Amino acid sequence: MVRVGALATVQDLGRPGHARLGVPRSGALDAPAAALVNRLVGNAPEAAVLDTTLNGCTVRPRRAVTVAVGGAPCRVTVDGRPAAWGTAVRVPAGALLDVGPADAGVRGCLAVSGGIAVEPVLGSRSTDLLSGLGPAPLIDGTVLPLGLPAAPHGRVDVAPQPAPPRELVLRVTPGPREDWFTRAAVRTFTSRAYRVSASGNRIGLRTEGPALERAVTRELPSEGMVLGAVQVPPDGRPVVFLADHPTTGGYPGIAVVRAADLPAAAQAVPGTPVRFVAARRR
Repeated sequence: MVRVGALATVQDLGRPGHARLGVPRSGALDAPAAALVNRLVGNAPEAAVLDTTLNGCTVRPRRAVTVAVGGAPCRVTVDGRPAAWGTAVRVPAGALLDVGPADAGVRGCLAVSGGIAVEPVLGSRSTDLLSGLGPAPLIDGTVLPLGLPAAPHGRVDVAPQPAPPRELVLRVTPGPREDWFTRAAVRTFTSRAYRVSASGNRIGLRTEGPALERAVTRELPSEGMVLGAVQVPPDGRPVVFLADHPTTGGYPGIAVVRAADLPAAAQAVPGTPVRFVAARRR
């Protein structure tokens, strides 16, 4: 790693199934983007990628590799020459691959043929910012091991990817503590507009907007929290739990976001309008 940018971590499919041990799921926030770039370079879906934030990263591979950059659209160069975004690119040994700042969205995914071969922890190579499991967040000068390529890279001109949201629409089902809020608060939650706060991270997407009033004001014992859970802290503004979320929480959960809507949440820049929409029951 020559330059890690604002935040660069190693991520794969994460560590599902360990919540009973207090271990978060973790994994790539924009999982469809990670799966696509892995496919483009011939990796298995579970291969680890580099997950970048806002201003990309710069790497210099010690052997010739095939790479693909996805997620947030950005400028890509190899030794200063423009290279394609969203498709497989060959990078010679010692060449400088630069993944530039996001033109839109927040998080980029960089896959390298063979995958990032750091030592797995509990079956995953993901960095977990909350628990500290997996490799530490990358710093300038970090040397990462690579696996051996397993299949030919994809031969497409460009692979379509969804644009980062101009408005983030999150479908929600009622949470276990919806009745801890006033009826007016529940109506406000699914009828008023919020905005993405700049204080969010891999643990949760924080929002700015109307505060939700509680009908029950006593303390809540910690209880299990799932991916996509919407907690409401004392300031009354909803927080959507993302990949590195804690497995338990002591603030009431008013709703749960559909898993299919969370990749878009990973790409929503601060200030993006947010609407919570009551999902139809199946």
